[in-house]
Amino acid sequence: MSASTDNAPILELGITEWRAENIDQENIVAHLEQGEVLYFPSLPFKLTEEETALLDPKFVSPKRKNIMYQADKDAIRGTAEDLSEAQKTALKGLLKRYSEASLRLITDLIPEYKGKLHSPMNTLRLNAIDEWSDSNSFRKDDRRLHVDAFPSRPLHGKRIIRIFNNINPAGVPRKWRVGETFPELAKRLLPQTKSYSSIGATLLDTLKITKSRRTHYDHIMLQFHDIMKEDQDYQDNGVQWDVNFMPGSTWICFSDQTPHAAMSGQFMLEQTFQLDVDDMVDSSQSPLRVLEKMVGQKLI
Repeated sequence: MSASTDNAPILELGITEWRAENIDQENIVAHLEQGEVLYFPSLPFKLTEEETALLDPKFVSPKRKNIMYQADKDAIRGTAEDLSEAQKTALKGLLKRYSEASLRLITDLIPEYKGKLHSPMNTLRLNAIDEWSDSNSFRKDDRRLHVDAFPSRPLHGKRIIRIFNNINPAGVPRKWRVGETFPELAKRLLPQTKSYSSIGATLLDTLKITKSRRTHYDHIMLQFHDIMKEDQDYQDNGVQWDVNFMPGSTWICFSDQTPHAAMSGQFMLEQTFQLDVDDMVDSSQSPLRVLEKMVGQKLI
């Protein structure tokens, strides 16, 4: 196990199976909770022939970015209307397998998270990044460095942990950029944020514009997301590293903490879990606690 070169915030791990027993978990969790990317260059997720045949954008609804699966509801959505039941069953089976493998891997790596990860959602991403991003505004352009925050889905400080795997059958890498540490980012961006309005947050909730009441924390994080994406000078010249995730590789990060941008690539599996801040091994590393320390008050 060794850190990658050029000072990039990436920890490379030699795990080759979707079980990760007898390893230095404490060291791994420290890197992850500090905002680094855990990178497994030789950890493929193998598809059957039937599943490989489904790697085509035509199987995604034109109204959706990705095909999505909720493990706790055993529900799939975002598929094209003309999919056969056999194809839909195969897609669900693929996503369910990946969800189960991802949960097993992350709880092997970090046993302290066992039983604490919740709100599972995973996606099969069939569209090429540039083809999808070209049709959207800068706020929805994943090629621009950002931390994850959502206008309609306040997280109230909950962490977003994501497990990615490049399943491209043609050898095409998933090209990413990874940015500075979250404390550095927050120190630079916090003075640019607008004041929080609890009345405005209540109104958005009452009108069902947001799925729950937007907290001061969510307000700041959403502004960070938009300020980062809108700032062309930051996109061009900010602290960042280029990373190529080759087919057969897996990577994990807290996407609400690690500045990231997906520049190009096609065909990927992604699993998302949420984690309460108090269930972290070191909650002081969370964006919530970092921001609360900087502003000197509770934010949720």
